Amino acid sequence: MREFTQASVDDESIVRLLRAACLAPSAHNRQPWRFVVVRDAQRRAALAQAMAERLRKERTADGDVAAEIDVDVARARRRLTNAPIAIVACLTPEDLDDYPDARRQQAERTMAVQSVAMAGENLLLAAHAEGLGACWMCAPLFAPDVVREELELPSTWEPQGLVLIGHAAGSPAPRRRRNVEEVTRWV
Repeated sequence: MREFTQASVDDESIVRLLRAACLAPSAHNRQPWRFVVVRDAQRRAALAQAMAERLRKERTADGDVAAEIDVDVARARRRLTNAPIAIVACLTPEDLDDYPDARRQQAERTMAVQSVAMAGENLLLAAHAEGLGACWMCAPLFAPDVVREELELPSTWEPQGLVLIGHAAGSPAPRRRRNVEEVTRWV
């Protein structure tokens, strides 16, 4: 869901979504997620502008066609400003286990990323159960410093994803999903 009405979403609904997110499984039960609820339209617009500037800068450096960049930047900005609520899912490494070797430390970090993603999925499912539309955006992974600065986040909070929440403005056409036979190997 990428198009929303401007109807507000009450705080009680958002709290229920966040509670569901916090029930996600996590490696070693470390619960490495932190969430930032961005309700204020001006804050969302400022975040959208800052992220759009980063996107434009990077796509220009890649040598992409200016007209295509303009379309991509406008779409990204519109998505974030159109939703009445944006929730940034962050990873914090504070409670992760420390290992003396890089292999296990990387595994610990991967498990933390997976844990935040599972919390995000719980949030998406809870939004659906509440009758709300929702969309996960990975854009913060490409500009974590921008997100951290715009939202004044602690330096240890690593933005992983952004979930747009609101009342759906219509029903999007279903996207093609691979069937089970395409993605499964039985051994």
